[in-house]
Amino acid sequence: MSKGFFIAGTDTGVGKTLVSCGLLQSFVASGKKVIGMKPVAAGCENGKWVDVELLVESSNVVVARKQINPYALVPPLAPHIAAAQANIEIDLTVIRQSYIELNDHAEVVIVEGVGGFLVPLNDRQDGADLAKVLGLPVILVVGMRLGCLNHALLTEKAIQAAGLYLSGWVANCIDPKMAALEENIHALQQRLSCPLLGVLPFNEQMDVRASSGFLNISKLVVEHK
Repeated sequence: MSKGFFIAGTDTGVGKTLVSCGLLQSFVASGKKVIGMKPVAAGCENGKWVDVELLVESSNVVVARKQINPYALVPPLAPHIAAAQANIEIDLTVIRQSYIELNDHAEVVIVEGVGGFLVPLNDRQDGADLAKVLGLPVILVVGMRLGCLNHALLTEKAIQAAGLYLSGWVANCIDPKMAALEENIHALQQRLSCPLLGVLPFNEQMDVRASSGFLNISKLVVEHK
């Protein structure tokens, strides 16, 4: 399979889409054929799944929408609940097959997770199981706010417990009033076992096209076995 990355978050609303789009655009700028994938999207606005639309716009390879987003759920709920309300079950083998097909078209596939890393996807499996099924190295998006140190370090432990490799992390400054921001970023740099790829400054109107300017994909570390 071609190289890809799984984008995990310390929570929902921490900027996984923003970072995923920035990574896609960075790889495009480096001359790669890239596709963004959102296996499960929960939350529809005016008939559109915004995260999916942004990933499509940031990719430079065109494929069927169903391959990019196998599960499009209307209510903005935990995915297993939204799926149950639609009388469907999220099947990880379906997602894996879509990912394999995307690999036939691109050199890099950026797979954006849903919610936090351990959010349930069905009665038995969660986001960690999805990342394991795809077998991708992980990039962690940390929403910089009070409590983020604990959230980030616990998520790293969950990633490692799943047998996955953490390739890098991104600090997304989602709270403009966060005290001791630099000290918190430094604390995570000291403790997380991967490089900091960039710091996204607080900006309520941040254009996804601008996010790539804050990321350095040359720092990504890919595990060699």
